[in-house]
Amino acid sequence: MQGLRRNFEPVLQRAFHFYWRFARGATLGAFGMVIDGQGRIFLVKHSYVAGWHLPGGGVETGETLKTALARELFEEGNITLTGQPVLHGVFFNNRVSRRDHVALYVVREFAQDAPPTPDREIIAHGFFAPDALPDDIGRATRARIAEVLDGVKVSEEW
Repeated sequence: MQGLRRNFEPVLQRAFHFYWRFARGATLGAFGMVIDGQGRIFLVKHSYVAGWHLPGGGVETGETLKTALARELFEEGNITLTGQPVLHGVFFNNRVSRRDHVALYVVREFAQDAPPTPDREIIAHGFFAPDALPDDIGRATRARIAEVLDGVKVSEEW
């Protein structure tokens, strides 16, 4: 029974994520590009979507963008903000729905007392040098990194 439950949970997570995308009104996400003192970028790999991505997620009812960002960074990366994140941009995320927007913050002041423990949502994580990013990095993540680090023109779309 335990093995069946463990195998079925990713299916439930994907189904819930699919439902969440289409059942809610306008949605807003808060994501962070966390850059350490060596210029490396923190990325996560989710159990329910392919590739490596910037950490972040949905803003809950009653939350501010910065509160949601702080919560998501802690949940996904055991990262605590120690300074003010800088808003890089707000993007229309039409790949999720026609009602979704994403705010991206650049985070350079943070603490990570210990690496996060992989769980049901985040199956892998790590800091990566800009010239050694994983091959299967998400398209939007790659675009945002180019905007922040290489000065590429900022897009309005995620």
